[in-house]
Amino acid sequence: MLELYQAEGCPHSADVREKLTDLGVSYVIHNPRRPGSEGGDVLNDGTQQAMEAIGGEDSIPFLVDTAREEALYESEEIVDYLEAHYA
Repeated sequence: MLELYQAEGCPHSADVREKLTDLGVSYVIHNPRRPGSEGGDVLNDGTQQAMEAIGGEDSIPFLVDTAREEALYESEEIVDYLEAHYA
């Protein structure tokens, strides 16, 4: 299962969502906080804490691939990963 920690309105998150849609891949979306340009306010403390516990960083987008036991930050790295494993 793919889990995407992201924020609506974040252009980097949008790039990842677009790639997932282009590939026709199902995924679960989590919205821990607003994008940085909107102050980065935490919207969901539990989700924010889970994201940091898994990846160790407070950064979005963050993709977790539970099937492959991979976790990635940075939209370009995530897009490259998706193309390599899900295209």
